[in-house]
Amino acid sequence: MTGLGDLIAACLIEKDLDSDVLWTWSYPSITPTFRQLILRKCCLKTDKDELVPFCFGQFDKQWFYIHTSEVKNPVDALSKVTHVALTLIAKDFCPEKYKNLCKIMINKFIKSGDASSMLEPYLSVITKGSCSNGMDGSLAVKDFDPRMSYVASPISDVINIFGVETILIYTALLLKRKVVVYSPKLDTLLNISRALPLLVWHRQNWSILHPYVHLQEEELERLTCCITYIAGFTDASIESKTELYDLFVNVAAGEISVSPGAKETFQMGKIHKDIAMFMVEAAKNEEYSDQRLVKELSVKTKDLINNLKKLAVPTEDGGKAKITLETLKQRKLNAVVENFLFNLATAEGLV
Repeated sequence: MTGLGDLIAACLIEKDLDSDVLWTWSYPSITPTFRQLILRKCCLKTDKDELVPFCFGQFDKQWFYIHTSEVKNPVDALSKVTHVALTLIAKDFCPEKYKNLCKIMINKFIKSGDASSMLEPYLSVITKGSCSNGMDGSLAVKDFDPRMSYVASPISDVINIFGVETILIYTALLLKRKVVVYSPKLDTLLNISRALPLLVWHRQNWSILHPYVHLQEEELERLTCCITYIAGFTDASIESKTELYDLFVNVAAGEISVSPGAKETFQMGKIHKDIAMFMVEAAKNEEYSDQRLVKELSVKTKDLINNLKKLAVPTEDGGKAKITLETLKQRKLNAVVENFLFNLATAEGLV
């Protein structure tokens, strides 16, 4: 396919000299729920002077990408506009691609003052898979490999913050638990959150990522429908909502805590210690690239799962071999390892 069939919609929000924030344009249409969500995520509604130029998140199995820009040297039509925020809604996770397209569209709008001028690059990307607007920049969909979006934030940054405790995040994701990440700084939150699925690279699943969530009913309702997730919050009060997570990752404090109801899941054995030490040493080793670290961690994870699969026994109905608690007990493993392996077998669909 040459075009970009993953694009769903675009919309524009403006802030004027009176600090009023107005929804001014959308194409082809935005649902009322998504409209409220974007107004909430858009940093134009805050009183803070600090603007976050680009942010992204997931809601209702769709990704939103918001690019905010100050309007400098405006044309007459924008003489009262101080800032604009353009949002693209899409099916796929590729922040760099959509950030690029947002910039091209916003540049075109600021030069013309006409929102409909943004349709030209938008529709060109959908139909041709590329757009070129001279000084405003160009984009070719084929230049963006989804896997490069997966590795854009280094996992070594996470390991260097949390050290051996990173094993708790690895365990939570491996066992498909619920992880909440907190940072008061949105750009830090996005960088750290998007790196975490690298710990379970064998799944290459970024749909579990919800990097920018507010404590709003409709957002939490969608989130809690998921069996497993990584959810990012900038609101410190999230820490008290222990029903929303098994593991709480406090980036600001460099601390990780386990929710009271999940203590048993996070008991550590020799398997955990070995992997924890590997991650810490690899992150400090200048000869290790981040991609090598991820690859070798993935090999260790696959070895663990493959060895676990060898313990599967045939079912009575002759179907797919399964792992049972009785099988694990026969191995006379210690309770911590037995519990971990059974939880891992469950997460991998081997039970």
